[in-house]
Amino acid sequence: MRRALQLAALASGRTSPNPLVGAVLLDRQGVLVGEGFHARAGEPHAEAMALAQAGERAGGGTLVVTLEPCCHHGRTPPCSTAVINAGIRRVVIAMADPNPQVNGGGIAELRAAGVEVISGVGAAEARELNAAFLHRLASGRALGILKWAMGVDGRIALSNGASQWISSPAARHWVHGLRSRCDAVIVGGGTVRADNPLLTSRGRRRPEPLRVVLSRSLDLPNEARLWDQEVAPTLVAHGVEAPPRARFQLDERGVERLLLPSCTPAALLVALAQRGCNQVLWECGPALAAAALADGAVQRIAAVIAPRVMGGTPACTPVGELGFTDLSQVPSWRSREPQLLGSDLLWQLENR
Repeated sequence: MRRALQLAALASGRTSPNPLVGAVLLDRQGVLVGEGFHARAGEPHAEAMALAQAGERAGGGTLVVTLEPCCHHGRTPPCSTAVINAGIRRVVIAMADPNPQVNGGGIAELRAAGVEVISGVGAAEARELNAAFLHRLASGRALGILKWAMGVDGRIALSNGASQWISSPAARHWVHGLRSRCDAVIVGGGTVRADNPLLTSRGRRRPEPLRVVLSRSLDLPNEARLWDQEVAPTLVAHGVEAPPRARFQLDERGVERLLLPSCTPAALLVALAQRGCNQVLWECGPALAAAALADGAVQRIAAVIAPRVMGGTPACTPVGELGFTDLSQVPSWRSREPQLLGSDLLWQLENR
């Protein structure tokens, strides 16, 4: 199962709206004869790859897979039928698939055909691997990660607004990898105006993640690197109050627009989930970061802390006003083990 989980992780950020799945196939003697992982939506599933690699040696063998085999016709045929037809004797599953189209149906179909099914092996690791997929199914929203870089004194910019570069090259390289594992990267209009960001993985992922601008009134610059659609796709989400002229200008540039009835972080994550996004990255300014946190649109935080004392006003902090008046109101996040990125410290948190 550890090997199957490793295989599944190879496609991190590339399978949406599907989950990450890895499979290992052992013959009657316990010898590995096939393995595979789901690389992208529409491409063969992990079980199909392992079965194809094993061929006739699959008969009487054991399939170890990180997620319950599907039992419905989607873009690919049902894996449960393929497993049964291959003569597999035993299937070891990390966790059931909560997708309503499966939800135990694959396990039931295998058992009805006389296949022994063992479930729950490596379940905690499998749930962590597919946390974003599971969150989208349960909540109807994409899982949100909020990332920022700051000095050790909590500042994200100097008093004059200068902010490039606070973090080290190693930390920026890590961020590019994080973007590659996300389906979309989100900023607000203020970040577009101030930083003119590119928001790509710098080639770590093909295609690049969707670049999203959340702007209630479409107060956006005429020239911006985000408008170059050859680099990566860009979506601008806005509210009903956005003026027609600003909408027309985006249409003229060939930038996709999304009208949100309620221009909020939560509404945006619902819309992105409906587009098949499992996981998104917030790389926004303090005001939008606070709004995303208050709206329940952030499940994880990635804070890069550089060994710099920058000084300046409290306004240059990563999160704006959240309205707390007593420390008892402030939620506590679960901390992961901090790690070094060059000279910087990466501190990752997740909500409890």
